[in-house]
Amino acid sequence: MKAIINFVAFQLGWFSCVLGAAHGRPWVGPLAVTIVVAIHLLLMRRPGPELRLIFSAMAIGLLADSLLLASGWVAYPNGEWIPGLAPYWIVAMWALFATTLNVSMRWLRIGLHISIIMGAIGGPLSYLAGAKLGAIHLLEPVLALSALAVIWALALPLLVLISSRFDGVEQLQQPDFIHADWRATRHG
Repeated sequence: MKAIINFVAFQLGWFSCVLGAAHGRPWVGPLAVTIVVAIHLLLMRRPGPELRLIFSAMAIGLLADSLLLASGWVAYPNGEWIPGLAPYWIVAMWALFATTLNVSMRWLRIGLHISIIMGAIGGPLSYLAGAKLGAIHLLEPVLALSALAVIWALALPLLVLISSRFDGVEQLQQPDFIHADWRATRHG
């Protein structure tokens, strides 16, 4: 039941961000995301690790989407807060996505290859949907979607690894690929 509620909350937040930005009200999405994140943190056994995961995702998203913006392949019509940086509503979406990683998207931990494939497919599809709704302009669609596939093929496995480290939901035994990856970075 937690996973279904988490998924529905994510969808509501996603549509709030995208439709708010598309209709000249980019503040609507971050407001909705703030509510979703606050409720998420209130329901967690250990909110501290979840908050670290959310801030990590926001930092990764700010970097990734700012680089994409700098490429000139995409444009965001609303929500610019600092010239050259990704709009605040899309950074809020990264925070929103982080709330799913230890709940409804926990299944991504089954294997590193799954998170790479899902990132490479799901990331660009999400941005394409945002473009169809008017929140983002794909100025060079093929290049932008290709870049998004690479960005998300790297970002999603990284976020899954971070979520396993900052898991405020419950203590479950980590899958073998996470243990191996963390051992390699600690002793490599």
